[in-house]
Amino acid sequence: MKYAMLGNSGIEVSRLSIGCMSFGKPSEDFHLWTLGPDETQDMVKLALDAGVNFFDTANKYSHGTSEEYLGRAIKNLVPRDKVVIATKVYFNEGHLSKEAILREIDGSLKRLGTDYVDLYIIHRFDYDTPVEETMEALHSLVRAGKVRALGASAMYAYQFHNMQHVAERNGWTQFVSMQNHYNPLYREDEREMIPLCRMMNVALTPYSPLASGRCCRPDWHSDSLRSRTDAMAAKKYDSTEAQDAAIVARIHELAEKYGVTMTQITLAWHLRQGMTSPIVGITKPKYLHEAVGAMDLELSDEDVTYLNELYLPHKVVGAL
Repeated sequence: MKYAMLGNSGIEVSRLSIGCMSFGKPSEDFHLWTLGPDETQDMVKLALDAGVNFFDTANKYSHGTSEEYLGRAIKNLVPRDKVVIATKVYFNEGHLSKEAILREIDGSLKRLGTDYVDLYIIHRFDYDTPVEETMEALHSLVRAGKVRALGASAMYAYQFHNMQHVAERNGWTQFVSMQNHYNPLYREDEREMIPLCRMMNVALTPYSPLASGRCCRPDWHSDSLRSRTDAMAAKKYDSTEAQDAAIVARIHELAEKYGVTMTQITLAWHLRQGMTSPIVGITKPKYLHEAVGAMDLELSDEDVTYLNELYLPHKVVGAL
């Protein structure tokens, strides 16, 4: 496993992060394909054995049971200070108000069974709460020792810049990571967000790095439970199937050329694009082994150009 620093935080993370939206109690109003507590622990153990130390969850995932299952697995398997836990706040009553942030962090800590999280991420930008209120509340969590570092997720670059500026102006804690929507089929953040983060030394930890499986198989659609029931993924990707299928075909072509999987080609592409730690959802051991194997795969400049040259602009997905 390879490792990198999470921006200016001093926190070292594996260059592969486990996305814990795959963990939790299945439900009709969230996801039906998630793993139960025992299966979650099995996946966490495999990840730890492979050198992964970075786990990303959220208060929203499976109505809090993702945090519960992850926390239980970590408690059973590894000393707390050997892992980096990220969780999120926004999709809750009050979004990013001071009251909501103070309430939600305590709920997350209780479910995770820990007295601190390493990275606390705002899941989206809150249009209804003053930026100053949000950033001061987040800073108070760092001062209280409940949070080691702060991160943000999908939003517009100007919003992220403004939040960083408010924190800097007031001497409050700034964000050290950006969890942006990014993969070979969706690259809109290359215009502004990614250059901004590089200028600020903010780590890039993209979500949906495999485009919800579209970059992992030669056929666009699959008969898996997730593919049949994941309406969120269909909304993100299926409207542009006609133009993006050609990119998927090239990922498949390179996988055949190098004798590796499409997952490995796609994750190797992320590392060549300068991503710090792509967040990959794992539901089967073979998926973890594939993802870890990508750490040793080096794509050439020609390979990257070949994958990139067919991309066409997309409607923004993620930032609200």
